[in-house]
Amino acid sequence: MKSFQAIFEIIEGNHCPLYKVGERLILSDKALSCPGNKATCLILVREMTQLLFKLLSAKDDYLVAEKKQIFSCSGCTGLIKFIPVSIPESMVSGTAPDLGAREQEILAKIQALPLIQIIPDDELKNFIGRCQLELVHEGTFLIHKGEPNTNLYLILSGQALVVDGPVVITTLGAGEICGEMSYLGGDVAGASVRALCDTEVLAVSSNDFNLLLDKLPAVQMFMARLLAQRLTRVNRARAEDFASCMQGKLQDMAPAELFQIFHMNSKTGVLALNLPRGPGKVSFREGCIINAHYQGQENEEAIFSMLAEHEGTYTFTLGLSPQEMKAAEIGDFMRLLMEGVKRVDDVQEGRQEKHANNS
Repeated sequence: MKSFQAIFEIIEGNHCPLYKVGERLILSDKALSCPGNKATCLILVREMTQLLFKLLSAKDDYLVAEKKQIFSCSGCTGLIKFIPVSIPESMVSGTAPDLGAREQEILAKIQALPLIQIIPDDELKNFIGRCQLELVHEGTFLIHKGEPNTNLYLILSGQALVVDGPVVITTLGAGEICGEMSYLGGDVAGASVRALCDTEVLAVSSNDFNLLLDKLPAVQMFMARLLAQRLTRVNRARAEDFASCMQGKLQDMAPAELFQIFHMNSKTGVLALNLPRGPGKVSFREGCIINAHYQGQENEEAIFSMLAEHEGTYTFTLGLSPQEMKAAEIGDFMRLLMEGVKRVDDVQEGRQEKHANNS
């Protein structure tokens, strides 16, 4: 049986739950590759298998002659229609034009990627020739935050974690791209990328990829959309991190002010204080204090002691355990705050009087 490969583009979609207009399918004598990492529709596989047998039994120029023919999938809840868009005669015989063994290996690994599917065959050969296959071992960084990045990486297998300090932005898997934000922007990397396991990537330098961008508007549009999606994802991750945890110094905001902010904004979470005399902890549920601990003291007495502190740092983290969500508040918030402030004032006045008498 002769080998075979052809690329089809979806030109019409009628409520298909999986695939969209403009996406591409790759049919070979070995497999059906669906767009990106999308699930494979079993109905589509059945019908494409029937098409494959028909094509393999036909003459070599059958698809070329039928290039305008529209094929379709009966679908489940929807319908898609697609046409052959890339069928060089040399692919009917099983090889891409003038590709050596190395290039054939790369093509087999990347041909189903969305980015690759929009590159014409005459440009694909040059593109593959400028790429390098790399195996990145678990724990190794592909990209370091704050350092220049000159490569675009297409992940072929494995997983990579994108982080900005303690903020986890996203996890990337097979078929996804990383490195585009730093090198296309001509700036240092704004986040680090680390392999979560042994990960195979295809690396292409910024200069080589720019040659492709200059020639192909479709690739420019693809990268513009990718950048927009990534910026949205990064901003969301950083916003969620900021919202879930605030920190600062008590020299800038005294405990009484902190307590008031969390109460007025009905916050639920834990305020951890690192104080000169030891750690303190106050738990809030919808702005109400439900427990407090400091220097062996609990609840009201702990609150009163913490209000007297003026040095140290604090961290507030959103969320409580299910048990804490059911706990009763330790007392009326304003009464606690006023009593605590009064005690602090009384102590300060006593110290001032003592100092004046000693003078």
